[in-house]
Amino acid sequence: MSTEATEKKPIDFARGLEGVHVATTAISWIDGQNGVLLYRGIPIEEIAKHSNFEETSYLILYGKLPTKQQLEEFDAALKKNREIPDDLLDVIRKFPKDTHSMHVIRTAISFLGGFDPDAEDNTPEANYEKSIKIIAKFPTVVAAASIIRRGLEVIPPDSSLSMAANFLYMMSGEKPTAEEEKIMDTIMILHIEHGMNASTFSSIVTISTLADIYSAITSAIGTLKGPLHGGANERALRMIKEIGTRDNVRQYVENALANKQKIMGFGHRVYKAYDPRAKILRGYAESLSKSRGDMSGIEIAEEIEKIMIEKVGGKGIFPNVDFYSGLVYSHLNIPMEDFTPIFAMARSVGWCAHVMEYLEQNRIFRPRAVYVGSKDAHYVPIDERK
Repeated sequence: MSTEATEKKPIDFARGLEGVHVATTAISWIDGQNGVLLYRGIPIEEIAKHSNFEETSYLILYGKLPTKQQLEEFDAALKKNREIPDDLLDVIRKFPKDTHSMHVIRTAISFLGGFDPDAEDNTPEANYEKSIKIIAKFPTVVAAASIIRRGLEVIPPDSSLSMAANFLYMMSGEKPTAEEEKIMDTIMILHIEHGMNASTFSSIVTISTLADIYSAITSAIGTLKGPLHGGANERALRMIKEIGTRDNVRQYVENALANKQKIMGFGHRVYKAYDPRAKILRGYAESLSKSRGDMSGIEIAEEIEKIMIEKVGGKGIFPNVDFYSGLVYSHLNIPMEDFTPIFAMARSVGWCAHVMEYLEQNRIFRPRAVYVGSKDAHYVPIDERK
């Protein structure tokens, strides 16, 4: 076959890599048709009910549930590594107050790589140690960035508290109730891991070049910043506030659907059934609304869900993890600007696990693009250009 004939033949490619498998993994599994999510083979419902963030992080990183001693040692290592350098706090303070929170988080994690003497060591042992540092420091970074943006004094981590309780404490200066700690802990568990999404993919693309793990996590944060990946819970909460009352819901939803506008927090590229994470968060949104004596938001949200399932449930469009999480954060007095950083804070566990897993089978990513440009152009001297 001639070169010309070959060039005229259409080249098949997957736009956005949709449906393309890029690696093998044993970390998590999703059955989107039936609304199933497994962490290392264990249903997310069991983990959310019986486990905590520290134990689940160990499971995701090491591939098995820890013994009591292993969990104690892992928890101690996390607590030991929570503090961040004063130099980093100075950097965070230099950002303008209106800087997007994800800009600050992305810069902070990259900055921490420069302070780690083992940053360039890509051995499994070193990467596990660095993963613990990243996971431990991430909540401190998110809380410090939030506090500084609000013009308040930074609150150092408290090693007597769990990861979830310590995060809420650093965000407000008040130790949370047992209910608040459990809910925050569960939110973090639900965001730890979710397969080969855009940010996870960017992390393994970066590590495939044998860059350091801080660079890989920084890449993932940059990817999550985009509104097509992170931030949907913030927009879902804004939508609920905009609707205002339950009586306005049907008209709002019907008008949006008629104008082909997206209802935030509904639909998922993977799930064609009810997102199992959303079911858990709906229960917490209801309980917090009752304990706070403020049912307006949950009533609007549940009415939106009812009408959306009525209208488009047959197309596989149901609430996803973002729909109710914004309401939960709101009742925990967490500013909207911090919703996506919290997502990144928890997801750092999954990112680190995928990075280390991919290094075991590493091959640098080298995709190709289909060229559609000109092949008969010529250089024109600048004085002759129109």
